[in-house]
Amino acid sequence: MMKVKVLILVLVLLSMEGIGQEAQKIKVTDLEKIISESRGPLIVNFWATFCKPCMEEIPYFQKMQVKYEKDGLQVLFVSLDLQDDYPKKVNAFIKKRKMSTYFLDETNADYFCPRVDEKWSGVIPATLFINNGKNYRKFLEEQISEDVFENEIQELLGRTN
Repeated sequence: MMKVKVLILVLVLLSMEGIGQEAQKIKVTDLEKIISESRGPLIVNFWATFCKPCMEEIPYFQKMQVKYEKDGLQVLFVSLDLQDDYPKKVNAFIKKRKMSTYFLDETNADYFCPRVDEKWSGVIPATLFINNGKNYRKFLEEQISEDVFENEIQELLGRTN
């Protein structure tokens, strides 16, 4: 009888996975605060559901997040989807991919892009690698392959010369 109760509990918990996964709205000023106050390695990835290169690299980010969790690596996904696609399309996507994300609640790229990085033209995918503890900051405005991503993480963690 106890095995049946445990099995039911496990099934209920598994069926709930993904429930409550909704993209939280965030302003660029809040994002700046998260970035400036981070104390360990942080990767901020800017993506959108309509961006095919973004979709291709998201699994790498998820894989590396798990692989380097013991090193304190945090990955923050920030959706740049259109206002009309939030929340329905964005939330459906992140539930399917089992990821948590923020939705950047800004519409003026001329305002928010330079606040993230002064060289950012607004192209996505775009990724900020930051480690305030090591004075490391790098911004890439391109799709990242798994190999390049691995190398960037090594630099972020201070493991390269």
